[in-house]
Amino acid sequence: MLKTIAAFDRIGEENAFAVLARANALAAQGRDIISLGIGQPDFRTPDFIVDAAIKALRDGHHGYTAATGIPQLREAVAADLHKRFKVEVSPDSVMIMPGGKPTMFMSILMFGELGAEIMYPDPGFPIYRSMIEFTGATPVPVPIREENGFAFSAEETLRLITPKTRLIIVNSPANPTGGVTPKAEVDKLVAGLDKWPDVAIMSDEIYDHMVYDGETHVCLLSYPSIRDRLILLNGWSKTYAMTGWRLGYAVWPGKLYDYARKLAVNLHSCVNASAQYAGLAALTGPQDEVTKMVTEFDKRRKVVVEGLNKLPGVSCVVPKGAFYAFPNIKGTGWKAKELATTLLNDTGVVTIGGPDFGLLGEGYLRLSYANSTENILKALARMGEFLSKKKAA
Repeated sequence: MLKTIAAFDRIGEENAFAVLARANALAAQGRDIISLGIGQPDFRTPDFIVDAAIKALRDGHHGYTAATGIPQLREAVAADLHKRFKVEVSPDSVMIMPGGKPTMFMSILMFGELGAEIMYPDPGFPIYRSMIEFTGATPVPVPIREENGFAFSAEETLRLITPKTRLIIVNSPANPTGGVTPKAEVDKLVAGLDKWPDVAIMSDEIYDHMVYDGETHVCLLSYPSIRDRLILLNGWSKTYAMTGWRLGYAVWPGKLYDYARKLAVNLHSCVNASAQYAGLAALTGPQDEVTKMVTEFDKRRKVVVEGLNKLPGVSCVVPKGAFYAFPNIKGTGWKAKELATTLLNDTGVVTIGGPDFGLLGEGYLRLSYANSTENILKALARMGEFLSKKKAA
């Protein structure tokens, strides 16, 4: 019998893809499925970005690029960060990645080992914990609480740091909750980290364009005191509706950059050449489509929250960012994953159970409002009818 190393028994996955597969199978059987599950924009990639990729192919960009990305794109990323956040970023610290997950993978791999502790948000993106456990490190959940509007608490986060802590993962705007951590709380966290100069930070800011109600995204690159130990994760997937292009970037500090470069050479060689030219067009071209998309998400957000708060046994705080709502379903009497599964099977509405995002996700569902308002209203009506008739077993 084949033997594998024990680490592979510890690796998890992102259950949203399993739910998507189940939903697609039901749709193939002729069922009317409304997906509020998978976290990807329902908009097309803007045409001028697609055209840039086609042009790159026509122009002969078919071969390998540098493992770190084409220079023009790294320069454009640095320029975009300066334009939006007034931070100085050297293109030599920017690395183009095949999506956002490789930055998570590399960051956690650099700091995770037996005896180490890595802190991560709970509920949070499931790959954080999966990769921490894979490395043998101890995952330390940072509670993300509804009563805080699903923002992290700096005080609670700082209390969890120990001499074994190697890395802290933060995510705002957040998946799965839509929470946005205010600047005052980020200020407290950064100030408190002065006492822990050997702890690195990975800031997942993939939803940084998607903030509402007058909120402003706080980029951790804005804090000089942590720049020498900060890893920034960002990319094109959400902002430009480019999930399938697999294009992201990271900003790495100091010697971590060369570690990441070596990992890239070993892992994926380089990022798809034509996709990089598409990314260049996205950053340097008109941003009208981004504005339209975020404006539409904002409208849908209000529809979702209003509708959820009318459902029996359900309450929902207003998410301040991303395109997710994280309603509290404790009043229904249902366990979250059981409710998500039954909703899919009985009503054709796709949601994700909160426990798929961490132990503290029980009692919640994640709904993605990356779907049309018409479909959202239809889904809410189906959920309301179901909850008014069916009690938990």
